[in-house]
Amino acid sequence: MKVSRADVSLNELKAKAVSIFVFEDKLDDTLKFLGDLSDMVRKQVRLEKFRGKSEKVLKVTLPDERIAVVFLVGLGLESNVKLDDYRTASAIAINAALESRIDELYVFSPKVDHFISQAVAEGGLLGAYRFDRYKGVGSGGQDIQDLYLIGGDEDAIRKGTLLACGQNYARDLANEPPNVINPLSLADIARNLSDDLGLDCRIYDEKELADMGMNALLAVGKGSVNPPRLIHLTFKRNSDTRLKVALVGKGLTFDSGGLDIKTPENMRTMKGDKTGACIVLGVAKTLAELNLDLEVHVLIGAVENMPSGSSYKPDDIIKTYSGKTIEIDNTDAEGRVTMADVLSFTSKLKPSYIIDIATLTGACAVALGPYTAGLFSNDQALCNDLLEVSAFTGERFWQLPMDDERLRKRLDSPFADLLNSAGRYGGAITAAMFLREFVDEGISWSHMDIAGVNYYKESFGYYPKGSSAFGTRTILEWLSRL
Repeated sequence: MKVSRADVSLNELKAKAVSIFVFEDKLDDTLKFLGDLSDMVRKQVRLEKFRGKSEKVLKVTLPDERIAVVFLVGLGLESNVKLDDYRTASAIAINAALESRIDELYVFSPKVDHFISQAVAEGGLLGAYRFDRYKGVGSGGQDIQDLYLIGGDEDAIRKGTLLACGQNYARDLANEPPNVINPLSLADIARNLSDDLGLDCRIYDEKELADMGMNALLAVGKGSVNPPRLIHLTFKRNSDTRLKVALVGKGLTFDSGGLDIKTPENMRTMKGDKTGACIVLGVAKTLAELNLDLEVHVLIGAVENMPSGSSYKPDDIIKTYSGKTIEIDNTDAEGRVTMADVLSFTSKLKPSYIIDIATLTGACAVALGPYTAGLFSNDQALCNDLLEVSAFTGERFWQLPMDDERLRKRLDSPFADLLNSAGRYGGAITAAMFLREFVDEGISWSHMDIAGVNYYKESFGYYPKGSSAFGTRTILEWLSRL
């Protein structure tokens, strides 16, 4: 779907369909912009008792008029409207048009500026997303080819398009089943992406990982026939780029739990345990289009956690790339073990910032629910910046504390430097504390735990069923502000 600016007034527009965003307390004022169609639409509004409440939509059909279909989408009271409400309204409009098999839609908002333009583009593209490539021929519905924002800002529309397409690319990868994406095929995807975009790419195989001492990454993958890979992409616009940033994505292409095997219910959707990796690849894909003066390193430990006679075991003690040792308490706490080596490797690159993103803990989902991700950091200024950006993107993050020393002591092992699991209580925090041990001093680091927001079984707003790729736009927006 292409999103563009339209230079036309609503009272002169001739189109198949238009979606009009309306404030609950200014509905009649907005309908005046329809000119000669105002009275006909008002009649239907009164008949249906439509008030413009948030996320409500009314379809008005005018088959013989210059606009055949009008969708009114409620924003709620103007005083309560946030930027993210425009994303949601755009997605609602798109889905209403899709249900009506309309392939071209104009959008009119009583308020439109740079930020609203970006939000409308994002919401439309994110709301239109579907993962249906494995459905039979003819099972798909009508696609919208063009979305036009009347009076929109062209630069903002372009940026919103890029960010949303990056998120949808990450969704595509995350939604792929584990028989399609494993560590080897994920490495191939990264290599092909780097070739397409002109990025530097280095893939480390199992022999190289062993020679490097990446025993934690290798341990998690020991039970699988698909060997692990370390993926390293580098984006650099020019030789004197001023700032180096590293992004680390958890790349568990499937997580059975290993010998501490998950229940069938909890194993379902574990294809999505690679979403952190998919997100940083989506960021890499978009960086090439945003033309940022940054050096960005994207790193992924790609591995499959499976039970077999060769699997790593509870009570194993593993010497990591950093030299620290880990005693395995639970093989289902595998993501942090994998990321320990990747974070240590990343630290050797000496970036100014490391952001890692991972479907790390069910405890984070219990603590924050399915609509808020956890945020942890060793640098409050960085954390504040990410929270500010997330408020702009509509991807809600909440900072969790890392200063409880008694809780930290639960990671102490009598036999090794660290346990890989400190138990149920405070599990999201102790997992973040574990990761912090593998980030070198002097590097600003933040950890995003997206386990609770990663996958939705029911659609809402601009999130369809399946992978959300939550966090993609927050990372991209943060990078664009550096």
